Amino acid sequence: MAFALPDILGKCDSTLLKSTATEKDIIALCDEAKAARCAAVCVNSSYVPLVKRCLEGTDVKTCAVIAFPLGAMSTKGKVEESRAAVAEGADEIDMVIHIGRLLEKKYQYVQDEIASVVKATEGKIVKVIIETCYLTDDEKLLACDLAMNAGAHFVKTSTGFGEGGATVSDVALIRHSVGKKMGVKASGGIRTAQDASAMLEAGASRIGTGSLRGIIDSYS
Repeated sequence: MAFALPDILGKCDSTLLKSTATEKDIIALCDEAKAARCAAVCVNSSYVPLVKRCLEGTDVKTCAVIAFPLGAMSTKGKVEESRAAVAEGADEIDMVIHIGRLLEKKYQYVQDEIASVVKATEGKIVKVIIETCYLTDDEKLLACDLAMNAGAHFVKTSTGFGEGGATVSDVALIRHSVGKKMGVKASGGIRTAQDASAMLEAGASRIGTGSLRGIIDSYS
């Protein structure tokens, strides 16, 4: 294994985004993330206050997803959800781009929307989910440029709710595109330590996973 387990876990955003998640589930997620010393706990925005309380006194960050998982919310809606999440304690924001607008080549719309969220979040980390499974390589590169131009901090591969998740080739492509200027978050289908290690080797700086226990148990 190229990475020690603590190094892998320290780059993980432990995630629970299912519609059936309960407060009890979220508390358990936070307890596990604290024990593993993860980078962040990533949840739907309604759970931000709970997560913030659970993580108080630790270095684990509170992360909220915005316009999840479709990205088709209005710009105003994304801005308001982002602003509310930050007000309630979110340290980081993972926003889904308007994928349809990108496919329609309405690039200024996409860039302006990202920039609006960056501005609304008052300097918090913004990760831009581009949902790579729906894009060509050229569109992925273009999405990276738009995110960078808009002042975002990370490009994230996937929601995990689309037709495909993170791939080593997509992570490498995104890293090549953004260089050292931005972080790269690999997310979607990462369930083992081997999966996570491969993404880190390809250039990921964060791992989004709903399978933290699988990563821990599979490490060897």
